[in-house]
Amino acid sequence: MSRRLTAAGATVLAAALALPATASAHGLVGKQDLPIPRWLFAWAASIVLVISFVGLAVLWPKPRLEQPRERRALRLPVQLEVLSGLIGIAIFVIVVYAGLAGVQTSTANLTPTVVYVLFWVGIPVLSLAFGDVFRPFNPWLAIGRGTGWLVKRLGAGADPIAYPAWLGRWPAAFAILAFAWVELAYTNKADPSTLSIMILAYAAMQIVGMSVYGTEAWSRYGDAFGVYFGLFARLSPLHWERGELRRRPPLGGAPFLDPIPGTVPLLCTMIGTTSFDGFSQGPLWTGTNGLGIQLQHRFLDLGFNAEVALEIAFTIGLIGVVLVISSLYRLGVLGMRSVGENHQATELGRRFVHSLIPIALAYVIAHYCSLLLYQGQAIAYLASVPLGHGSNIFGTADRTIDYNVINANGVWYVQVVALVIGHASGLTLAHDRALSMYRSARAATRSQYWMLVVMIGFTSLGLWLLSAANS
Repeated sequence: MSRRLTAAGATVLAAALALPATASAHGLVGKQDLPIPRWLFAWAASIVLVISFVGLAVLWPKPRLEQPRERRALRLPVQLEVLSGLIGIAIFVIVVYAGLAGVQTSTANLTPTVVYVLFWVGIPVLSLAFGDVFRPFNPWLAIGRGTGWLVKRLGAGADPIAYPAWLGRWPAAFAILAFAWVELAYTNKADPSTLSIMILAYAAMQIVGMSVYGTEAWSRYGDAFGVYFGLFARLSPLHWERGELRRRPPLGGAPFLDPIPGTVPLLCTMIGTTSFDGFSQGPLWTGTNGLGIQLQHRFLDLGFNAEVALEIAFTIGLIGVVLVISSLYRLGVLGMRSVGENHQATELGRRFVHSLIPIALAYVIAHYCSLLLYQGQAIAYLASVPLGHGSNIFGTADRTIDYNVINANGVWYVQVVALVIGHASGLTLAHDRALSMYRSARAATRSQYWMLVVMIGFTSLGLWLLSAANS
C-alpha cells in the first residue's frame, strides 16, 4: 500500500509539473554541453562579487545614488494617459473573455500565456528597460480613476479613508504570495476559465480598495502587481512622473523606496517564491524520495486525496523557502548591526531592503528567461486564435515556436550573467546606503562584509537551483 501511495504521489507530482506548458518551462531547455563544469560558474560568480565589493570599497568613497539627478526627456499629453488606460481595459476584457468563452485547453487559449508569460515575466523585463510601463495601462487603476472622476463630477460619494501606515505593503506581499501559490501549487492553475474568474476577483478587490482608501494610495501600496512592477521600474534609467519622461542613473530610483511596513516581507517573498519554483523542479523535491513526494505521502496517509495532498506539500515548500530567504537577509542585517553606531536590526532591515530589488529581478530573469524566449512566441498565433475556435484574425495562426532562437547553453549564460549583475547591483545599492548611514567609509565597508556573504549565498543558491532543475 505504501508503494502504491508513493507511486500515485509521484504520478500526480509529475503531472502537476507538466501543466500548464506555458508555466512550467522555467529552467534550461535542451541538452547542455558547457565548456566548463557548472560548479565552476558558482566559484567564478562568487569571485566576481568579491572583486566588485573590493572595487566599491576603493573606488566608491561617497554616496552617489542617494540623491541622483533627473533630467526631463520629454513631456507627454494628458490624453495619452487616458488612451493608455482604455487600451489596458480593452486588453483586460479580451483576456478575461478568452478565458471564459474560449476552448478550455491551456496551450490553445490566449489567457494562460498572457498571464503566466507576458504579464508575469514580460512586464518586469520591460520595466527594467523602460520604467513603470504597467502603471499607464493598469486596467483597474484606469477604472478607479474614471469612476473617481465621475463621482467627483456628480458630487456624490464620501471622501476616502487615509491609508493606514501600519498596513504598508502587506496587502501586496500577501497577494504576490497568493499568485505564486496559484502558479506553483494549485493543481488547476492551467484552466483558462478558472484563471479568468481569479482575474475578475482580483480586479474587484482592487476597485474596493481604491474606493475605501483612494485610487492613488491603494494603487501605490495595496495593488500587488502595481507595486511588484513598480519596484522593478526603480532600477530603470527612465522614470515616468506626472506626464513627463525623465532620465536618471541606472538603479537611481531604488534608494527612494519608502521602507514602510511589509516592504521587507514583500521583497523576501518575491525572491523566495521564484527560488521555490526552481527548487520544486529539482531531484531534491521531485525525486523518488524527494521532499515533495515525502510530504505528499504524509498527507495521503492522513486521508487527503492526491491533488489536495500535493497542494498542501507545495504550500509548505513554498512558505518554507520564503522563510529561508528571509532568514538569509536577516543574517546579513544582524551582521551589519555588529558594526555598532546603535543601528537596530529592524531599522537596518528596512533601510537596506531596496538592495534586494535587483536580486529579485535577477531571479525572475534567470528562472523564466527560457519561458519568455520560447513560450512568449506563442502569442503570435494565439492572438490570431484567442478563443481557439479556428479564427485567423492577424493571419498568424499557422506560426510555430522557434526553439532555435537560442540554445540551451545560451540560456545558461543569460541566467548566470543575470544573477551576477543582479547581485553586484545589490551590493552597489547596499554600499551606497552604508556610506550615507555610517560615520566613516571604513565603517560602511565593514558593515557590508555580511551583506557580501549574503549576496554570494543568494548567487550560489540561484545557480544551484538552475542546475538542479536540469540534472
